[in-house]
Amino acid sequence: MNGKLRLKGRKKKKFSRVIILILILALICSSLFLVYFDKKILPVLMAYAESETRKLTTLVINKAITRQVASDSLNTDDLFTIVKNDSDEIQLIDFNSVTVTKILTTVTNLVQLNLKAIEEGNIDLLELPDNTLEEYDQELLKEGIICEIPLGTVTGNALLSNIGPKIPLRLNLIGDVVTGVETNVKEYGINNALLEVGINVTLESRINLPFLSDKITVSTTVPIAMKVIQGKIPEIYANGFRVNSGMVTPNGN
Repeated sequence: MNGKLRLKGRKKKKFSRVIILILILALICSSLFLVYFDKKILPVLMAYAESETRKLTTLVINKAITRQVASDSLNTDDLFTIVKNDSDEIQLIDFNSVTVTKILTTVTNLVQLNLKAIEEGNIDLLELPDNTLEEYDQELLKEGIICEIPLGTVTGNALLSNIGPKIPLRLNLIGDVVTGVETNVKEYGINNALLEVGINVTLESRINLPFLSDKITVSTTVPIAMKVIQGKIPEIYANGFRVNSGMVTPNGN
């Protein structure tokens, strides 16, 4: 009887040691996987997510500005006040603050409205040209998901890129949308100046994946007009005018 009890005791100890060994190995493997995941997989997923977020955000900004400029039938002459001297030489190019503020405020609101609609899945409320988001899965967009990233993309292998579970990518607009008019004046031909005008939009978005989150700043400038002005390049001209949450801050040279 004692021999049987000793045998059972040894088996229990051996079994306990096996269990402990398995747990230790599992812990080591888990730790190694987490280190690998953090150093190898996360950066690839984050780079992919950032690329997709920038792509969509820039697309929305470009289309929103294009739509607004087209609807307003924008005339470059309405944006600026050109002051000349008695010799008909340009002394100053300045912004028409009323017109510029109106345009930028409208663009600011339009960009924010569209990005919020995408964030919340309300794509029926988008105020963008038709077919702007035709390359995106409409059903996913209705759930507030930009796209789904196959885990196989982390392999870098084209054959495996669509294999594995798919990770939903969402974005959130954080902070204010800052819009501004940017100009560039340069010589054009003989005794002429070329005035290039663009609308710049800068905003912060948060990338949301199931297991990580990060924020990025997106900034893009969309050209809206070019104008040839007779006369030499003036020494003074307005080169920046921005709108941020209803507060206007002109920035001159």
